Amino acid sequence: MIKTHAFRLMPGTDLREGIQSFVLEQGIAAGWICCGVGSLSATNIRYANQPEGQQETGAFEIVSLTGTLSVHGSHIHISVSSNTGSVIGGHLLAGNLVFTTAEIIIQEDFSLVFTREADGTTSWKELQISKKELL
Repeated sequence: MIKTHAFRLMPGTDLREGIQSFVLEQGIAAGWICCGVGSLSATNIRYANQPEGQQETGAFEIVSLTGTLSVHGSHIHISVSSNTGSVIGGHLLAGNLVFTTAEIIIQEDFSLVFTREADGTTSWKELQISKKELL
């Protein structure tokens, strides 16, 4: 069974922390972001193959938000456009602050469990998918 969740994060909320708090409150074991739109006043994004995030302040529109979500760990990517239309994207870190709104749609599958574990294929904890025993 799949369930859809919709919620809004208010101005000043940290986007990543707000999403993960919702995941924890709802006990989501295997979820994904279907849609995420809104605006940010500050960004903190880690670009591909970089050790640290890049922080910026200004006016940004969320043009893409996607990721796998779980109480066992989440992996979220974001793309934002500046007020000149240039687009950047990468790993969503803490420090992305909602400006006016962030509207988030999440779906979850009750038959799966997502975990993040070292599996030897990379130096990162990678997504592991298992079937949940349904009663």
